[in-house]
Parts: sequence; C-alpha cells; structure tokens
Amino acid sequence: MGADDNYTNDGTVDINKNPANKNTTGNWKACRFILGNECCERLAYYGMGTNLVNYLQKRLNQGNVTASNNVTNWSGTCYITPLIGAFLADAYLGRYWTIAAFSIIYIFGMTLLTLSSSVPGLKPSCNGDDCHPTAGQSAVFFVALYLIALGTGGIKPCVSSFGADQFDETDEVERKKKSSFFNWFYFSINIGALIASSVLVWIQMNVGWSWGFGIPAVAMAIAVVFFFSGSRMYRLQRPGGSPLTRIFQVIVSSFRKLNVKVPTDKSLLYETADKECNIQGSRKLEHTDKLKFFDKAAVETENDCVKGSLDPWRLCTVTQVEELKSIIRLLPIWASGIVFATVYGQMSTMFVLQGNTMDQHMGPQFKIPSASLSLFDTLSVIFWTPVYDKIIVPYARKFTGNERGFTQLQRMGIGLVISIFAMLVAGILEVIRLDMVRKNNYYDLEYIPMSIFWQVPQYFLVGCAEVFTFIGQIEFFYDQAPDAMRSLCSALSLTTVALGNYLSTLLVTIVSKVTTRNGKLGWIPDNLNRGHLDYFYWLLAILSLVNFLVYLWIAKWYSYKKVSGSPN
Repeated sequence: MGADDNYTNDGTVDINKNPANKNTTGNWKACRFILGNECCERLAYYGMGTNLVNYLQKRLNQGNVTASNNVTNWSGTCYITPLIGAFLADAYLGRYWTIAAFSIIYIFGMTLLTLSSSVPGLKPSCNGDDCHPTAGQSAVFFVALYLIALGTGGIKPCVSSFGADQFDETDEVERKKKSSFFNWFYFSINIGALIASSVLVWIQMNVGWSWGFGIPAVAMAIAVVFFFSGSRMYRLQRPGGSPLTRIFQVIVSSFRKLNVKVPTDKSLLYETADKECNIQGSRKLEHTDKLKFFDKAAVETENDCVKGSLDPWRLCTVTQVEELKSIIRLLPIWASGIVFATVYGQMSTMFVLQGNTMDQHMGPQFKIPSASLSLFDTLSVIFWTPVYDKIIVPYARKFTGNERGFTQLQRMGIGLVISIFAMLVAGILEVIRLDMVRKNNYYDLEYIPMSIFWQVPQYFLVGCAEVFTFIGQIEFFYDQAPDAMRSLCSALSLTTVALGNYLSTLLVTIVSKVTTRNGKLGWIPDNLNRGHLDYFYWLLAILSLVNFLVYLWIAKWYSYKKVSGSPN
C-alpha cells in the first residue's frame, strides 16, 4: 500500500488540520465517542422534554390545549434553530467547533432549568398539587427552555453528519460502514431516550422535578466530556464558505441572463478545468437535465468579467448550479416529512393526555406515569434498528441488488405507511375507551378501569415507522446534499419535525375553535371523557394517507445526485 493510501481522499483533516490518516483517525474507533455523546445528549433532551406537558399542567397550572401547544411550539423551535448551527458549521466554524460552542449554551440552559424547578423563589409555590406560579417564575422557566432550544440548534444538525464524516466516501469498504452508522446513530439516540422515558419520568413524578431536571443536566455535561475525549481521533471536514452566498449567486446570475440561450452541448457550460472543485471540501457535481433555467448561470458571456476577473454574481460553475438544483430537488421530499412528524409529535401530547385518563397501575402499588409509555416507542426502535440492519437489509439485498437493501426513498415510504396504521390503532383505542365511558357513565371519573398498556401498540408502531422514515431521512439528506452543504441539509431535514409540531399546534387550535362553537365542549376538552379525541386521530390518519400518495408521485420524479472529481 502506497503512502497516499494511508490518507483519506474526501478532503478531511485531523484536529491539527493535517490530512487525515486512515489508520489513526475516523472509522468506528472515532464514532464510539460520537455515539456516546449522542446517547447522553438525547438522554438530557428527552429526560427534560418527554414529561414536559405534565410539568406545565401540574406546576405552571396550564390546561390541556395550552400545555400541548407550548410543548409543540418549544419542540418545533428545537428543530428550527439547527438552521443557525448548520449555517455556521458549513460556512465558518466546521462541525466540530460548532458542536463544542453550542454545547456550552445547552449546559447553561439545562442548569437554569434545574434551578427554576428547585430553588425557592424561582420554583412555583405549591400546596399539594395546587401550584401558583408568578409571571417571573414562568419567564425564567421559558428562558431556560429556549436556551436549550438554541443550544440543541448547534448540535442536532452537526452530530450525525460529523459521525458520517468519519468514513471516507471514496473508500468502498468505509462507504458501506457509513450506511450502517446511521442505524446505530439512531439506536444510540433511543438508548438515551429509553432511560429518559422510564427512569427519569418516574423520578419527576414520584421523587421531584428538581432531581428530574438535575439528572439530565448532569447527563449533558457527560455528553460534552464524551465528545472532547475523541478529539484526536476525529476527521474534520473544512468549512466551504457561505452556502447561501453560492445559492444566491446562481439565482442572481440566472435572472441576469434571462434572455441567454443555454447551449445544447452541456460541456460548453462553465466549470473549473482542474480535477478538484473550487469549493473547499467539496467534489464536483455532474450536470443534470432538470431545472434547466438555472443552467443560464453557467453560460459564459462577454459581460462575465469585471476589471479583468470573473464576477461570481455573473458566472457560476456547473457544480454551483447543481448545488442549488440538489437543494430544490430535496424540498418536495422534505415537505412530505412534515405530516409524518405531526404523527410523531402526538407521543408527547395527545398520547400522554389519553394515557392520563387510563388506569396507570402495575400491580397494587406501582403507578407508571403516562409519559413513560413512550419507552415502548424507544424499545420498538431499539428492537427494529438491529433487525433492519442485520436481517431486513441482507434479505432485501438479494431481491433488489441495492447495497442498502432498499433505496432511501423506498425506506422512507414504508415508514409513512406504518404511521397511518399507528393513527388508526390510536383512534380505535379511543373509540373503545369512550364506549366504556358511555356504557358505565364514567364521564367524571379521573381514571377509567382500562389499563394504560392498551396504548403500547400505537407507540410500538410509531417506533417502527421511525426506523424506516427518520433514519432513512437522516441518511438521505446527508447522502444527497452537496458536500459543502451537509450540515445545512441535515438541519433542513430536522425542520420537518419543527413544522410537524407547528402543524400539530395549528390543527389542535383549529379543531378546538371549530368544535367548541355554540357552547359545545369540542373534540379535545380538559375532560377527555366528554370529548372525541378519536376524531382527531382519524383526521391525522387521513392526512397521512394523502401525504403518502403525494410522496409516491414525488419519489418517482426524484433523480439522485452524481459526483465527479475530488475535493479541494
């Protein structure tokens, strides 16, 4: 093996900015630190967020609709802020330093949250279950929440991409490992979530919120230690400059050349002559025939030079044009994930509120908090992830010939179908529950004699859908993103969760207003025994079916990116 074979060919460097050595950096030896970091960070996030709706109800004295909307709004923000972190990572800081910087903000937010639930004066005064929070106490709590939302914005879009960066795409052996990495990355997320939704939720409901929020704060500190421990083994992709600038240059140049005709011979379009791409850390992209309007930006004219040098706002390379095309092609796939994220969001809102009305006993003494049922979603993911990676993929590979078993689009589509069944099962359970209420006149009973464990199938189905759709989505957006825009595209995929939460808030608000006209209680009253939560689940099932049919059409239209050359 030659000396050059010891180094990666994808443009990565080590922590000292030297070319990354394959033998001493990257691969699974570096990923164990990244997976450990992600496990602890997700434990912190879910340990604080899984039971948040109950804290808002019991300590901040909020009703069902207000508490539900506050949770979905905050959760949505946690998936919008990654756009900030992703831009900084791709343009200026790189993924490693972005994660490091935003982790500090995250820890500060977690510390303030713990103080707001444990320090007299900051925590609401309570007489039993009757709490009276002041405006100042509520403000401190929400400041802490949104500091966490900002902190997670620098971590979420970068960690999965940073982990995938540890595998050289130009090396066939390492490329196969990369696909497996995304499965185990999501697996580590759910190990953290499992502890959060079981142990931590129980601590919050039975020991106290100060311990319930304090432990996640410590977990976040451990996550940071994990991350920095692997620094010498990491491969770092260098930032490629502002991706937004490059996108706007193509758009401006295309409109400036509105009347310019694109040549039929696409080899005449402008591209740098050498093998390397002129964008830092990126490979060249081959020309595609779709979205031909933007090809105008790569047509050379006599007006392209200003003071003897090419003006990037008048002439762009084919790779720049294809970067924009790649983003545009991703958008319909991105949009199809919003309804799925709305279904996923019900686990922290409507599923919990539904569970609050059911018998939560395990034996004569022990009561399981309704929010802890989300551990069955987590167990489902933990079960299906290795099954998918070790059994389904090799089996499917025999029939499809695809090294991944299914294409990423097929994988996501399967998850969309499973999510429809999850809503149908949740709706059927609610029909049965309400039928028991009517037959036995349980309208004003706080807990009806129906075990909360009847909710397990709907959680299990959502978990199974996640393994197909969410993991497929993470891999798809990393794989199809231009090399120098991977953090940004990872953030774009995360915004589906944000918009899914906002859509959930919008649907709940509209349903609440429409169904409470003329003095009616509506579908989602504070006493669900007098409501029709099943109608809300049917609505989500119908939306999911329509979304899947649209997705099929989008997936058929999509064309995968093609790369050439080597990174600069």
